[in-house]
Amino acid sequence: MTQLYNDPAEFAEEQFSGFLSLYKDRIRGVPGGAVSLRTDKPQVAVIIGGGSGHYPAFCGLVGPGFATGAVVGNIFTSPSAAHVYSVAKAAHQGQGVILSFGNYAGDNMNFGIAAERLRKEGIDTRIVVVTDDIASAPEEDKRRGIAGDFTVFKIMGAAAAAGLDIDEVERVGREANAATRTLGVAFSGCTMPGSDKPLFSVPDGHLGLGLGIHGEPGIRDEPLPRADELAKTLVTSVLKEAPDQPGTRVGVIINGLGTTKYEELFLLWKHVSTELETAGLEPVDVEVGELVTSLDMGGCSLTLTWLTEELETYWTADAYTPAYRKQKEATASLLAAAHTDAGSEAEQEKAPHATRAARTLAGTVYRGLQTARDILHTNETLLGDIDAVAGDGDHGRGMVKGIDAALAAAQTEYPGAAGGAWLLTRSGRAWAESAGGTSGVLWGAALEAAAASLTDTREHYTDVDAVNAVEAFVQAITELGGAKPGDKTLVDALVPFLDELRHSVGNDSPLPSAWEHAASAATEAAAATAALKPKLGRARPLAEKSIGTPDAGATSMALILTGLKRL
Repeated sequence: MTQLYNDPAEFAEEQFSGFLSLYKDRIRGVPGGAVSLRTDKPQVAVIIGGGSGHYPAFCGLVGPGFATGAVVGNIFTSPSAAHVYSVAKAAHQGQGVILSFGNYAGDNMNFGIAAERLRKEGIDTRIVVVTDDIASAPEEDKRRGIAGDFTVFKIMGAAAAAGLDIDEVERVGREANAATRTLGVAFSGCTMPGSDKPLFSVPDGHLGLGLGIHGEPGIRDEPLPRADELAKTLVTSVLKEAPDQPGTRVGVIINGLGTTKYEELFLLWKHVSTELETAGLEPVDVEVGELVTSLDMGGCSLTLTWLTEELETYWTADAYTPAYRKQKEATASLLAAAHTDAGSEAEQEKAPHATRAARTLAGTVYRGLQTARDILHTNETLLGDIDAVAGDGDHGRGMVKGIDAALAAAQTEYPGAAGGAWLLTRSGRAWAESAGGTSGVLWGAALEAAAASLTDTREHYTDVDAVNAVEAFVQAITELGGAKPGDKTLVDALVPFLDELRHSVGNDSPLPSAWEHAASAATEAAAATAALKPKLGRARPLAEKSIGTPDAGATSMALILTGLKRL
């Protein structure tokens, strides 16, 4: 929802005034829009435009190497013919004018009327309409223009900046449009300033396939897929509509519609790139981000432009605008990343010689990791909910990432010649690397400390060796994290566990029985943390809020220790 406005009816004008003030060093406002400050070399004026609500399109794309001017209408509304005329006249440099916009009825009429007026005044004026949206119609000339606007505008602007005459810039623009295809999906509708509900809604757990950028819903709702499945749908659908004799090099845009975050778009690109590679296509200068938006709409789109050598030259050319910059010189001297088959340091390390007893211990360690994996996956949501009371809610997810990485590392060594200490070492390093955060560091260091205590050189292992390994585990956490009992951390469960385990084994209780009693002590201590105020970590600023809720780290520790008693 758009939160910041004064009078909703004046939103478009007020935000545009702020935009002009911000970028007055490179653009100037004229009635109806903005034009780029001129260089000493006249060029064909490429004028783009449409309604507001699509930033960076349209005014954010005005500048060297891109559009010469942009006409800005009200939100999702075509600018008037008078405003199109005004911007075109201001941007005209004696080389002719090309008007370019998405294929919508209002834009066609208003830009068309302005073009006739300009022609009557002797200004050579051409029109290039963008028709990239494959979901909107089977006939190419009836399709809407959506994120493909960006590609066509960019290529035409670069051609004009290169000094091509108006016939050539028009030709290049039409070729770019003919080579461009887009498909988008919506996760949620957008909300107009001053409104308390979106223009449309998408059922929970679904997406709208084939959205428009003026707040139009998709042509149909489908169950929300995983990111890799969505990537496959987008790529497959766009490739079915590829132009004739398309070639293999493509300009690519992964476009966010307004509230789909960049990290989600990066993830989508990861899978789109795989699909493109499988299809035998080579991406060129991929753009991932918000380029043609729809206010606060949740959603994204995939645009492919099949590039000829000429189109690629203009697609990759430099540009400098308020919202988009491409400068090849800045990256020309960077060296390509060196590729090696040597692998990571961990992969190069070899397991040391292990005794028979150490190899037997490896089986116990491996089963323990499997048990911890099952427990953490089962309780991921619970742990996240506990952590969210006074923290950021990521404890369950972080623990799952850690144990999954630890088990995967162990699987590369087991079964085999590796001993239990080596499995713990590899698992600890993998846990710390993948889980990140405080708990990741602590668990990783603790597993490595336990491994160092056990070693793989013993001919047999005693119950006392197990206690010493647990003590090393606890010591690593307390020394690294600085926590002590009463601070409301995992240490509150760990220390009672160690104390009870040491006491029971010292009184000749067999390890399985001692472990069970110690796990019960840990469980009781974890529950008792509900009465404590956190003194360390992210929860400390919300100490009062956390009272009544046990510590997430102590809870996960107690759950794991309890599960391990069954080994």
